[in-house]
Amino acid sequence: MFKIGCHLSISNGFLKTAKTIIELGGNTFQYFSRNPQGGAARSWDQQDFESFMEFAKYSGIEVLLCHAPYTLNACSATPSTRDFARMIFKADIEMLEHFSNALYNFHPGSHTGQGVEVGIDQIVEILNEVLYSEMKTTVLLECMAGKGSEIGRSFEEIAEIISKVKLKDKIGVCLDTCHVYSAGYDIVNDLDGVLNEFDSIIGLDKLKAIHLNDSKMPFASNKDRHEKIGQGTIGLEAIVNIINHPKLRDLPFYLETPNELEGYKEEIELLKKCRK
Repeated sequence: MFKIGCHLSISNGFLKTAKTIIELGGNTFQYFSRNPQGGAARSWDQQDFESFMEFAKYSGIEVLLCHAPYTLNACSATPSTRDFARMIFKADIEMLEHFSNALYNFHPGSHTGQGVEVGIDQIVEILNEVLYSEMKTTVLLECMAGKGSEIGRSFEEIAEIISKVKLKDKIGVCLDTCHVYSAGYDIVNDLDGVLNEFDSIIGLDKLKAIHLNDSKMPFASNKDRHEKIGQGTIGLEAIVNIINHPKLRDLPFYLETPNELEGYKEEIELLKKCRK
C-alpha cells in the first residue's frame, strides 16, 4: 500500500485530523508533538485517542509520524537548553507509547560552536538516557541540509550518532528529500548511488520514513527551503522516481511542502496517479 500523507495540526484532536487526511486522499499524517516554536504540549485526551484508534482500523491508517518541536536542541552549548530537550524527549515518548508503532522524528540539533564531535556526544548522551528497552516508539534522526552548525548534514554524522546509541533497535532515520539534495546528495541524477551510499554508511534497514519535498534552492546549497512538488530544483520526475523506487516504495511519505489543505490534496492526488 502507498503510504502517503502530509503535515497536519492536531489542535482539534487525533480523530478529526485522521478524518481530514482521509478527505485529502492520504492514509497517514505527521504532526508536531507540541508548539513547534515553544514547549507547550496539547493535553492528552484518552477518549479522542480511543476514537481515533477505532477510526484508524477501518480507514487504513497504519502509522503516524510525530515531529519534535524545533526548539529541541540536544547539543546546544547551553545546559538549560539540553535539559529542555531531555524533558521534551521523555514527555513525548511517554505520550507516544499509547500507540503500538509510532515514529518520533527530531532534528539532531546545532552544536552552536562546540564542534561536531562534542555535539554528537551530547545527542547520544540524551538518547541513551531516554530510550529504554520496552518502548514501542521508534525515534528517528532527520537528515539535515547543513546550514550553520547543524549536525546531521552527512550520512557519516547520522551513522556516528547511531553507532554510539546503546539501544540501536529503537532508533532510525527520516530522509528529507529537500535536505539531502541541499546537503549535496544528488537524488535527481544518481538516486541509486545515493541509496547505495546510505546503505553502506547507515544501512537501509534504518530508513523508516521520508519527508517528500521539492527545494527552492540549488543542489548542494546547504539551504533548507521547501518547495511544492514539481515546482523546485528537484522536480517532479525525480520525486516520482523516489516514490516508486523498490528500496523506498514501502516507506511512509510525508509532504512538508508550503501548502494549505487544498494544495496538499492536489499533491496527494498527483503522487497517487504517478505511483506505479
